Amino acid sequence: MVSENKEMRQIRPLYTPDERLRRDATRWTLVQGLLAPIQFFVFLVSVVLVLRYLQTGEGETVATISIVIKTILLYTIMITGCIWEKVVFGRYLFAHSFFWEDVFSMLVLALHTAYLFALFSGSLSVKEQMLLALAAYATYIINAIQFLLKLRAARLQSQSQGESENQSVKRQGVIA
Repeated sequence: MVSENKEMRQIRPLYTPDERLRRDATRWTLVQGLLAPIQFFVFLVSVVLVLRYLQTGEGETVATISIVIKTILLYTIMITGCIWEKVVFGRYLFAHSFFWEDVFSMLVLALHTAYLFALFSGSLSVKEQMLLALAAYATYIINAIQFLLKLRAARLQSQSQGESENQSVKRQGVIA
């Protein structure tokens, strides 16, 4: 009965065939694929530097620089991601397939922007700035997991569609 309910529900695929073609044809897919691991690496280094500063009080400048670099990379991946989404889905943000990832990305962006504001305005102490950066990083990790799960779903969808196409071709061969 549970499997019948699953089969009865129509689940919108992550990508339509046309969207998949546009995704595979655009250079922005490669750009996103390159920027994401670079940003993650910078994030890892920055977390270590921020935690080191919070534990020892040493390395304020290098920790601050790492947060600014991470934030610049975040803005870059957000802008190029919007372009990618426009090319693939016809909208810059909040396309159906990535709606909740985009919503959460806005929180990630807001916290990183709040960090920059605090840094340049001096409205928070250095320790408070570092804690704000860690809060921004926590949301970044959640958002990264969201996107990794979507990547996995896309891969599974692609495999499933490939199997369906193979079965269809086999059936056509039997009928012919």
